[in-house]
Amino acid sequence: MQKHYITLAVLSVVVGLTACNNSTSDKTASKDSSMAASETNTPTSPSWVSLFDGNSFNGWHSFNGGKEITSWKIEDSSMVCLGTAKDAHGGDIVSDNEYENFELSWDWKVTKGANSGVMYHVVEGSKYKAPYETGPEYQIIDDIGFPGKLEDWQKAGSDYAMYLPNDKKKLKPVGEWNSSKIVFNKGHVEHWLNGEKILEFQAWSDEWNKKKIEGKWKDYPDYGSAKKGRIALQDHGNKVYYRNVRIQVLPG
Repeated sequence: MQKHYITLAVLSVVVGLTACNNSTSDKTASKDSSMAASETNTPTSPSWVSLFDGNSFNGWHSFNGGKEITSWKIEDSSMVCLGTAKDAHGGDIVSDNEYENFELSWDWKVTKGANSGVMYHVVEGSKYKAPYETGPEYQIIDDIGFPGKLEDWQKAGSDYAMYLPNDKKKLKPVGEWNSSKIVFNKGHVEHWLNGEKILEFQAWSDEWNKKKIEGKWKDYPDYGSAKKGRIALQDHGNKVYYRNVRIQVLPG
């Protein structure tokens, strides 16, 4: 009889332990399922897309023109502006696609005294002779060797004729590659140079509008007004190099 009681006691303990283990397993399984669901529902970051394949001008065309591009060439996996334009327009190229909110990154270098620029939200049409009439510009220029006096708003990294870089700006010497980025996110704009944010502003704000109507763009009513447009690389009559041109589309 005593042995029978002992056997029943042992069985009771075993059953209790099994139930406890099953409960723990159920909780662990439930937790794992919850984590898996959470990971599945986590949105992925927008992917970066190359705008230049290193071998051709696929995805680009002449501003207000056809696919033929004569003022640029491919050299060492770079898009090279030959500087054929006689003034601030004539040889500019623009992306086939249009973009609204984005991060745009690229590498660039200038030759001595060279001048160029990267523009966005550019609009084409017979009423416009150049991208700068509609597209805000990240200035590309040789700050040191440019043959003439430069105003601060004309120097590299500036939002041309609008906003100036801060003291974090560190420009590489002529002939060396710089890395730049423009972020445009629902009107909030950032310029980056060699890993540092050198300026930011809010497009279409009261401050922005004041700068536009009182400065260089007072005679260009459509400057900066478009919410979506093409990316442009400027031929300002000098030899300039661009490579690793990439874009990441941001949610609207």
